[in-house]
Amino acid sequence: GVAVFAGKANCPYYAKAEFLADYLQANLPNFRVHKITQHPDKWEQWLRDICEMNGWEHRCSPIIWRELVDRGGKGLLLGGLNDFLEYAQHYYGITSRMLSEEMLSIAKENLQEYIEVEKEEEEIKSLIKPLQIWITGASTPICYHLIPLLANGEVFGMTTEISIHLLDTDQSKEVLCGIVMEAEDMALPLLRSISEHTEIDEAFIQADVVIVLDDVLLNCEVQSLENYIREMSEICQVYAPLIEKNAKSEVRVVSSGKTFVNLKALMIMTYGPSIKPKNVIAIATTWESATKAMLARKLNTNVAGVKNVIVWGNITGSNYTDLSHAKLYGYDCAIWGPADFSRPLLNMIYDSKWIHSELQSAQSSLSSQLCRYGGMLPAHAVATVLRYWYHGSPPGEIVSVGIRTEGQFCVPEGIVFSMPVRFQNGNWEVMTELKINKKTQGVLGRLAHELIQEKLVALKEIQEMQPYGGDKITS
Repeated sequence: GVAVFAGKANCPYYAKAEFLADYLQANLPNFRVHKITQHPDKWEQWLRDICEMNGWEHRCSPIIWRELVDRGGKGLLLGGLNDFLEYAQHYYGITSRMLSEEMLSIAKENLQEYIEVEKEEEEIKSLIKPLQIWITGASTPICYHLIPLLANGEVFGMTTEISIHLLDTDQSKEVLCGIVMEAEDMALPLLRSISEHTEIDEAFIQADVVIVLDDVLLNCEVQSLENYIREMSEICQVYAPLIEKNAKSEVRVVSSGKTFVNLKALMIMTYGPSIKPKNVIAIATTWESATKAMLARKLNTNVAGVKNVIVWGNITGSNYTDLSHAKLYGYDCAIWGPADFSRPLLNMIYDSKWIHSELQSAQSSLSSQLCRYGGMLPAHAVATVLRYWYHGSPPGEIVSVGIRTEGQFCVPEGIVFSMPVRFQNGNWEVMTELKINKKTQGVLGRLAHELIQEKLVALKEIQEMQPYGGDKITS
């Protein structure tokens, strides 16, 4: 077994016990020592906790016990200094003749050494700064599924610790506390801390990543679509200035959820003009993944083998799924090749009627299906895109992301529009080298018109709120 010596750093009796234990360990082949030194301010609570855990009665420093490591169970309490002196005298015929003056001197050195070591450990810990992740609308099921994905090491790196901050309204406080407790119980090794926040003023402090999950519950029989657009715009009007004020300058903002994903990203940029537009994206991967699954079922193949499906336009509104660049890998057909061998997906679907009618019909109902999903799929989509953003997307693979347009593919500037990108070296770039046909170009024009109208509705209220003669936000 191992003899465990625990005591206050400045305790002279602990110093005497420690000195004798070191002597025994140096001169006896089977005597092993483990020391636990506690700061005087923490000692009383620590002693109460250790005694309660083991069912011991002990009230002073030091406390000494034997850990029976080869037998299991709790340790065998020896007691304090006098008990240990009797034990050493009885079993080994050795005692300590350390004088009181020596005991006090060593206790003083112990305290100084403890403070220095603790300070050094704090400095080392402070150098390893965790990524600060803020999640808004955090009471949603998406957030619940997202936390373990963010903290498993695959998104930000296997050596990168993270701190997660959950932000929502007072009404959601109980839900947030439940999520925090469950996440702590998981003991995820890379999760430095997780906390809940309902005070908006403290939001986004030192944020590296902000994930916006806020949604509005659409019921057009109760309110008009314009009112819902304004409601979402008002939420972003609160968030964006706080992100500017409190977050880090290179903060990355991800918009996800079930409603107005493009608009949220655009309004964050509009109300937070100092936030870099390249650092704000909207997640289209949820829709992309669901469409790939539909195609895989039609072709009776593995979903992972369906690549390069492009989602254009308004991710949670009117969008267009483009299969002209889609590829199939590992498809069971007459021609086989190595693992990187692919076939054009459209060549493998011989039922053109299914593509033009049934697929479109299925996709029209897909939007309502996505709204009913519990959150596993959108959470996976957020985690996947964040992983690509930090570590790069697979070479040659297309990822659909909502970004602020700068005229790519002849889409008007200044709206958030889903289009094909690649992630590389911590950034993304639009894959403007892709060829699109006239039919697709026409569809993109119609989709852009819808997003422009959505933007105008969102901005109209702000302009009405501007004082006469003040600066206007232009569309």
